[in-house]
Amino acid sequence: MTGEVLFLAHRIPFPPDRGDKIRSHHLLKHLAQLAPVHVACFVDNSSDMAHEGDLATIARSYRLIDRKKSLPLAGLEALVKREAVSLAAFRSQSLKDYVAKLLSERPIETIYVFSGQMGQYVPEGFAGQVILDLVDVDSAKFEAYAPGMSQPMRWINEREGRLLKEEEQRLVERADEVLLVSDSEVELLRRRLLAPIAGSNKIRALSNGINSNFFNPALVAPEPELASSRGPHYVFTGQMDYPPNVTAALRVISRLLPAIREVMPEAQFHIVGRNPVPKLREYDGVKGCRVWGEVEDIRPFLLSADCVLVPLEIARGVQNKVLEAMAMGCAVVLSKQAATGIGATDQLHFLVADGDKPFVQAALQAVKEENRISLGEAARHFVVETKSWQAMLEPLADLVKAGLRRRQRL
Repeated sequence: MTGEVLFLAHRIPFPPDRGDKIRSHHLLKHLAQLAPVHVACFVDNSSDMAHEGDLATIARSYRLIDRKKSLPLAGLEALVKREAVSLAAFRSQSLKDYVAKLLSERPIETIYVFSGQMGQYVPEGFAGQVILDLVDVDSAKFEAYAPGMSQPMRWINEREGRLLKEEEQRLVERADEVLLVSDSEVELLRRRLLAPIAGSNKIRALSNGINSNFFNPALVAPEPELASSRGPHYVFTGQMDYPPNVTAALRVISRLLPAIREVMPEAQFHIVGRNPVPKLREYDGVKGCRVWGEVEDIRPFLLSADCVLVPLEIARGVQNKVLEAMAMGCAVVLSKQAATGIGATDQLHFLVADGDKPFVQAALQAVKEENRISLGEAARHFVVETKSWQAMLEPLADLVKAGLRRRQRL
């Protein structure tokens, strides 16, 4: 490439400590090896802003926007403009001005849009290549939330799903390449398009990877409290104000753990992740539950787990929490939804179970010593051999070049 890249992201790609930021972090680093990269993104809090120096070491230039707009205000704007709240929440005139100035001053050949909320910053007249990384199909996620909610949240989520579906259509038509995290998300998007798309083969999968050198059981010590108490210890990790994670954790607490403790009375369930909502915190210390909140390092908890549970009922894309647990040599029991896109084999690399009774049975089987060891060893071998970030992102350079060649022929 002789030109430069503009990378648009809805969150600063540092630190890589949650699903979307892990993917954007590795994408940004990879793109920076191909060409000079300019970054425009949002920060959610002072912790994010503390990583400005990390971003400065990679980006040729950057603009960070402190996202202070409240959700109620974004909701009002969205109602007035008949648009998705997700778009209003990430709208900034300052970021738009930065993009316009950058495009007028620098030889930007490619705009990489990370997450659909940022597609609004691609100018109509931009003549270069647009790569749209939707990661997963957000509109389908909001549609899935709606049925289990009471009004007005049901209406809000139905509306968000419908309007995001329209925005996804617009962005797919605009982009030269459309990336999603798995083949199943690719097929889902193709089925949901509101009108046929010319050249629909531009929609393809670019999967997530895992840094198995960091997530390595040989590099950390067990978490002391878990190591010194009887178990078995079941662990669930994730952003604990994210609705699917909250629902999964409550499923364990209310339905799965009581059945497990009928067989293993000393079984404990550990919820590890930032921002646990109040209805989770109230279970801390109750009937074998421990709610840890944010921890400095997730690895000691995974190392100390007898089994990692991932009973997600709504799961889009590839679950980083599953890859992390597998890389740490954990026995993992997960739902079919959570297994989507991983590419591993049930009964060899992890145990897939749907329905409460099968899930409990699998959770009891997984903590037997021979099963725990064999599943953990097979899981780590699988991710080390097949899921490195370098391998997952290898096609990116060719996608960038192919898109530029195609545009040059137009």
